[in-house]
Amino acid sequence: MRRPRRARTLRAWLAGFGVVVCIVGAVLAAYLGVTWFAWMMGVTAVVAAIDLAWVLRRKARGEPG
Repeated sequence: MRRPRRARTLRAWLAGFGVVVCIVGAVLAAYLGVTWFAWMMGVTAVVAAIDLAWVLRRKARGEPG
């Protein structure tokens, strides 16, 4: 029987998706000349990347969840 996905796995997928979307948004905003939005998306991408690294670290340690 297949094990259900855990909350930490879902959080890792969502953080990875957020990193990709924010990087693409930052590049497009910079290309279009909307620098404030590019900076905002860049900062959000960094926060999502830190969250992704934290979640993957906790998964590697074998913590439940």
